[in-house]
Amino acid sequence: MGFETIELQTEGGIATITLNRPKALNALNLAMVRELGQAVHQVRDDPTVRVVVITGAGDKAFAAGADITEFKGMSPVDAWIFTQQMQRVYLEIERLPKPVVAAVNGYALGGGCELMMACDIVYASDRAKVGQPEINLGIIAGAGGTQRLSRLIGKQRAKELLMTGDMIGAQEAWNLGLLNKVVPADQLMPEVKRLAEKLVAKGAVALRAVKAAVEEGYDIDLERGIGNEGKLFALCFATEDKIEGVNAFLEKRPPNFKGR
Repeated sequence: MGFETIELQTEGGIATITLNRPKALNALNLAMVRELGQAVHQVRDDPTVRVVVITGAGDKAFAAGADITEFKGMSPVDAWIFTQQMQRVYLEIERLPKPVVAAVNGYALGGGCELMMACDIVYASDRAKVGQPEINLGIIAGAGGTQRLSRLIGKQRAKELLMTGDMIGAQEAWNLGLLNKVVPADQLMPEVKRLAEKLVAKGAVALRAVKAAVEEGYDIDLERGIGNEGKLFALCFATEDKIEGVNAFLEKRPPNFKGR
């Protein structure tokens, strides 16, 4: 499938989705949101893909928010449709049964910050800046920002960023718990590749179970959460990967997981 606003490359079990509007700082317009959704479906259904990486083209931006030029003249109904599309795609990323790594190479603002927060693991360049500046346009975050941000860093800190619209640097974002790792700009993609390759070597079924256990259990009570975890734990015992993992451990050799 050909794309106009993104690029999709697959190699060694790793699919890399690149937001590709560098002249517009990879701003998310309607076309990009649609194509991002199509790419997510494609990697979801591709059995050769074990890990997904999302990044931005160029060295200035991951995604500098929604394309504000499309907001001019946008009616409330149009705005509702737009935000519903973004929310749906971001939820699909969050629920993708494969690890998703964000490589934040610059600005991650507004919809870009919301996309980043929908990913499982976030590595960022030391030049990255993140934030939810929608308040400066007289609107609010609409693609999950108010919800994911408060869950990740707590209500008070989230409200401060959402109400001021301030951008924060990579180190502060890491301190708040928004980023997993901050690296020099020229080391970002090599570090992300090393992480992705490490994940590719794990059992795909177990990775899927980890993601399901965390995502499904995050907003429910502990007893139900650990009950769900126990079921997923037991299901792993029905896999060839479990047999291989145990045998490899006992035989003191690296496992060779097949994702079955």
